[in-house]
Amino acid sequence: MSDRIGVAVIGCGLVGAHRARTAAADERTTLRLVIDTQPQRAALLASEHGVDAGSDWRTALTREDVSVIVISTPNALLVPIGITALRTGRHVLIEKPMGRNVTEGRALAAEARRAGTVLKVGFRHRYRESLVQARAMVRAGTIGRLIQLRARYGYGARPEHEQEWRADAELAGGGALLDEGVHVVDLFHWFAGPAQRAQAELQTAVWDLGRLEDNAFGLLRFGAGVVGQFHVGTTEWKNLFSFEIRGDMGAIHVEGLGGSYGPESLTLTRRPQSGVDVEVSRMDFADHDSSWSAEWSDFAAAFHGEGMRHGSPEDGLQVLATVDALYAAARSGSAIAIAPAPPPRGIHAR
Repeated sequence: MSDRIGVAVIGCGLVGAHRARTAAADERTTLRLVIDTQPQRAALLASEHGVDAGSDWRTALTREDVSVIVISTPNALLVPIGITALRTGRHVLIEKPMGRNVTEGRALAAEARRAGTVLKVGFRHRYRESLVQARAMVRAGTIGRLIQLRARYGYGARPEHEQEWRADAELAGGGALLDEGVHVVDLFHWFAGPAQRAQAELQTAVWDLGRLEDNAFGLLRFGAGVVGQFHVGTTEWKNLFSFEIRGDMGAIHVEGLGGSYGPESLTLTRRPQSGVDVEVSRMDFADHDSSWSAEWSDFAAAFHGEGMRHGSPEDGLQVLATVDALYAAARSGSAIAIAPAPPPRGIHAR
């Protein structure tokens, strides 16, 4: 136990609770402290693991037995807490979207470079078994040349949604596009590289969110003529995840995330050849989400001096640059060119 690295989790909502359980279960780390502005929520999670609880995030930075900080807070707090944690020499796992815009994200990434510690952005879907398998197929040429990406991702928000932090423009910084949309954009980048041009339409159709959107529709152009299309929102009523990768010789369809999103599966369809019927095969995945532990393992490897596969500051900055362009396109009503997000001074893009 003495060789394990101490972890504090700031923010004890659904995501923070998952992070706490994952850190506690990993043989390289030990959970020391959980913090939330709602003391009862922190106390409940702390009692589950037999650790300390607090209500002020600064407490974590006074603990000599804490070397890793997980930040699972509203978007407006991600960067202020992250920069402070990095300045104290801590390694940081920060939930997506890494900030409310690319300017905030760049400030955070620059601080990580100055500190010389690990900064990881939580893009957990890259670790899902179905999507890992799908990308391996694409890289192996199973569906030929990549031509299109298409995604739908959404949930039916609770009536209390209008009073939650995600409905507060200052705390959230954006609506469905910045919430679920960043996951889709990150996956698009993973399969097709950085987007080059963006178009978007935003809609506030059901919830009283002021200037925030409850639905976002995006169209992205990538290199080699690849086109990506997506719809994200909080008005699905039945939770939905559908991700399609199309090539000139076939297509892959990943559906479901387990739980309320339905069973996780991958369907491969091969383009028919002369005299041959369409070939369809399906893979089903157990209703056990291993992406939490897989992502944590990648993070732990990084702060033990090994490489990190996903969720680098550069990954986060490129996503935020694309999301900023999508918002600008929606405001202007026209397509917006996306310049590659330059790394902060001293950070070398992969």
